[in-house]
Amino acid sequence: MRTIRLLLVVLIAIALIIIGFANRDIVTLTLLPPDVAHFAGYNYSVSVPLYVAIFGGIGIGLLLGFFWEWLRESKHRDAATRERRQRAQLESENKKLKAEKHADKDEVLVLLEDGASAR
Repeated sequence: MRTIRLLLVVLIAIALIIIGFANRDIVTLTLLPPDVAHFAGYNYSVSVPLYVAIFGGIGIGLLLGFFWEWLRESKHRDAATRERRQRAQLESENKKLKAEKHADKDEVLVLLEDGASAR
């Protein structure tokens, strides 16, 4: 399985390198369309190789998708946190009740009762 994963990573790396070499032409990326830039009075532009624009777009898309999913799942994380706290509270209450129940009994009898109830 490890060999297959390594082979897949190598194939993806080779494909990305080929895409990078095939798209080396320089392109100009502008912040605003020319008509809007005329009204704004400002337009930022940068010249980069096409593969940088492609891979940058893919990277930004992935980051935005991960962030959106993290926000969407916040209610599930909150529910899990509440359930963990409630479980810890119930476990401590259970230990306290068992201690009160067995406070006046002999320790050997308590161990035998707990072992029998676990079965």
